[in-house]
Amino acid sequence: METTAKRKPWVNWLLFIGTMVIVFLLGLLASSITQRKAEREYVYKPKVKITDREPRNSIWGENFPREYQTYLQTGDTSFRSDFNGTAYIDALEQDPRMVVLWAGYAFSKDYSQPRGHYYAITDIRNTLRTGGPLKPDEGPQPNTCWTCKSPDVPRLMQEKGIAEFYKGKWAALGHEVVNYIGCADCHDPVSMDLRITRPALIEAYKNMGKDITKATHQEMRSLVCAQCHVEYYFDKKRSDTPEVPYLTFPWNSGTTAEAGLAYYNEVNHVDFTHAMSKAPILKAQHPDYEIYLTGIHADRGVACADCHMPYVKEGGQKFTSHRIASPLVNIANTCQVCHRESEESLRENVTERQEKIKELRDKAETELVRAHLEAKEAWTAGATEKEMEAILKHIRNAQWYWDYAVASHGASFHSPLEVARLLGNTMMETQYARVDLVRVLAKYGKTTEIPYPDIETKAKAQQYIGLNMEQLKKEKDEFLTTIIPMWDQKAKEREDSWTIERN
Repeated sequence: METTAKRKPWVNWLLFIGTMVIVFLLGLLASSITQRKAEREYVYKPKVKITDREPRNSIWGENFPREYQTYLQTGDTSFRSDFNGTAYIDALEQDPRMVVLWAGYAFSKDYSQPRGHYYAITDIRNTLRTGGPLKPDEGPQPNTCWTCKSPDVPRLMQEKGIAEFYKGKWAALGHEVVNYIGCADCHDPVSMDLRITRPALIEAYKNMGKDITKATHQEMRSLVCAQCHVEYYFDKKRSDTPEVPYLTFPWNSGTTAEAGLAYYNEVNHVDFTHAMSKAPILKAQHPDYEIYLTGIHADRGVACADCHMPYVKEGGQKFTSHRIASPLVNIANTCQVCHRESEESLRENVTERQEKIKELRDKAETELVRAHLEAKEAWTAGATEKEMEAILKHIRNAQWYWDYAVASHGASFHSPLEVARLLGNTMMETQYARVDLVRVLAKYGKTTEIPYPDIETKAKAQQYIGLNMEQLKKEKDEFLTTIIPMWDQKAKEREDSWTIERN
């Protein structure tokens, strides 16, 4: 007769302990699921109804408090790396050669490194480039200059129409554009999907034969930045909007520097005539997106937001940080997501690339300044337009490549090889111009070296090109103390009249 073997006591204990562990883990899982559901309800339950024209970031922030609080951190100007950062930096004081290179253009008066989106309205009001208009129809700049500064712009474009928005002087809409860059510039108010709110990018895609509505989500995480961080110009020759400074990207044949130059040559566009050399100069704006496209990160599918708006965690919530800033502010959540090197090593990698580009840039700028001075001397000596035609074209090309390289924020890291190539083109075109200038100058008896001016400081450089900075600052001060308070008061009265529908 067979008997059933009894289990040993330790086996029973093992089964009991194992069962308890499983029950405990299942309990943790259930608790986590319940907690996450509760957090989701808390986070995404809207408190206010946001309309399609709501420009105030604080209203959006009521529904998305975590994103809004990180976005407010763009007002922090304490971070300063070896090259730029969020701190205020007077770029002309740092590099006075640029004053001479932009002689005859507003950038020779005032040019600071960007502090961040939080200061978009403050900085455009304060810069000497916008002048000191005391009336709506006064001032050196058009309304188009507001386009990338505020979520009030999509609202106004819907109300007025695109071309009507671009019309008129910059001071005409000062009381309407008061909210700094924010939520409505990039997001749909209902779904929070990324969207394009600036028509110039949509039109540029169409001109290239592309449909921007077919862009993937990952592509959109760069394209919302490309609405503004690009090269552009004000086209006053459109047949449908004559004399209107219509914001346009020169992308018809592509997004490279060469494609842009070819476009501008074809339409015969000139941003300004240089006050010394008389060269027809193109002023590159900030082709950040175009330069980024030529770099290794774009090639690997990394979007702007991956590095400048990393994912962060708060409690059990993972969300996109809206503290839009240099990746060096938060290397652990930006660079080290992909790269396993130490923070120190990664920071050194960035700095090394920037320093080498700075070395090339310094050499290119010095030679380009000399070309402008020598051209001025040639005109003074009696050179003819025919003799100077090819020389001025070389100077135009040289300055375009230089400006394209240095005006792009972060270009020396985004695509150091491309920036080095552009600066190489600058030096090549500059040398072509200077060789021809030697011949012209010699023809008119000028065989000695043209002395390099004392432009070691911004003040000396501005005095050298003939700017009356005292008068410009006086006009700006009057504008800031008399006009800005009226703009703000009108804006407050308008926004106070808006009804907010709360849930």
